[in-house]
Amino acid sequence: MAVLATPGFDLTPSAQQVPLSTNYITNFDFLNQYLPDTYEKEFERYGNRTVSSFLRMVGAEMPSNSDLIKWAEQGRLHTKYTDVTTPTVAAAGTATFTVNDVLVPALGSTATTLEAVAIRVGQTILITRNVTAVAPDTNSIKAIVTAVGSGTTNREITVAFYDAAGFTNSAPGTDKFTVFVYGSEFKKGTEGMVGSLESDDYIFENNPIIIKDKYAVSGSDMAQIGWVEVTTENGANGYLWYLKSEHETRLRFDDHLETAMIEAVPAGIPGSGTPIAGSAAALGFKGSEGIFYAVNNRGNVWGGGSPTTLTQWDTVVSRLDKQGAIEENVVFVNRDFSFDIDDMLAGLNGYSSTGASNFASFGLFDNDKDMALNLGFTGFRRGYDFYKSDWKYLNDPTMRGGLGSEAVNGLLVPAGSTSVYDQVMGKNAKRPFLHVRYRASETEDRRYKTWITGSAGGAQTSSLDAMEVHFLSERAVCTLGANNFFLFQD
Repeated sequence: MAVLATPGFDLTPSAQQVPLSTNYITNFDFLNQYLPDTYEKEFERYGNRTVSSFLRMVGAEMPSNSDLIKWAEQGRLHTKYTDVTTPTVAAAGTATFTVNDVLVPALGSTATTLEAVAIRVGQTILITRNVTAVAPDTNSIKAIVTAVGSGTTNREITVAFYDAAGFTNSAPGTDKFTVFVYGSEFKKGTEGMVGSLESDDYIFENNPIIIKDKYAVSGSDMAQIGWVEVTTENGANGYLWYLKSEHETRLRFDDHLETAMIEAVPAGIPGSGTPIAGSAAALGFKGSEGIFYAVNNRGNVWGGGSPTTLTQWDTVVSRLDKQGAIEENVVFVNRDFSFDIDDMLAGLNGYSSTGASNFASFGLFDNDKDMALNLGFTGFRRGYDFYKSDWKYLNDPTMRGGLGSEAVNGLLVPAGSTSVYDQVMGKNAKRPFLHVRYRASETEDRRYKTWITGSAGGAQTSSLDAMEVHFLSERAVCTLGANNFFLFQD
């Protein structure tokens, strides 16, 4: 058996540009002896309909006085190359390696740029074959660098092996190696290290977008008293239907302030050429880097659903080990992903095969079979602490919920803050991994603007016989350290 498709949940828009008879009781025939009994207050059948609160939980809001936000993130401290080749023959005491990792693709382009090899003469390195060697070939060996940039491409290093037997390589020119620096060695009475290394920073930027909304009602309609007492999620209530619509416009705008920061994408890709006619970029729109976009491009992505076993979670942990290794993380999940985590953790109970009542072994004191059984878990530790939190936005059928193969099942967000160099402030600053920057100055604050125009509802700004409520915000989200985030999607 399964949940039947009919009757289903209602996706018919409740927000219309005009009041409709389907929204309010209008048929009162006083010649009818069977007058209906009416409930004064509308029933809130969908509960709390708003989806915002995610960014308020994990981030902060800070002002910015520019239409471009830039920040720098630290690079790696140590150097490691994984695409290194050599034509060295077996049992050679020296070798020349070509480092191919220094050919780095330029941002937004397939073209590559040449970077200098960050290995210097006198440093000691470990060389490992990327494919396990077949005996008697050597899989790894240690060496000292004797020359750098000896080739015309400036990508070559010459080394002398510490192993007296030399380096054996069964496939010169085709095998690839991994090389990293672990130290240095110099003879007595020699000069010091030649050359120095500069810090490798990554510069990121984002631009705010302007978000607007408006509600309008004529002065005549404002004089009409409704028959049903209305209420909204923010506590507004009364018998005036236009009051409900104005408050729901505000709630909808509040939701869009958050969902725009989650879903926004830049208009066009830098370096991709002239945008096609009619596209957003061709029309002059900039777009912005939302959270999903940033994590998809600079973070970690789990494809094919969600991890449902400890082995799969170990893969997630292994990737986090290679990134920032943040100790505490919050996983914001949809309902299916939440149940997958609950089922995985419940299955770890050694007594689960004898019946649900024995799940009490997870509890304390007198958690016996007659008590209400809690089959949900709030978190677990597997290398790191993972706290689980339901994300309504991913479940709501009018938003991300029910998208099938395009669904986002969850987002792992590191807890705490990180230190970055803020180019506006000109110094290092502590910032939450996720935070919103809004345009503001001493005379103009565009975090959340609202104003009334027209000649009704108290406004006296124009001859328009209506009340117009305007909403505006200009903001962008900064996803710092996106390499510490994980996006779980189908």
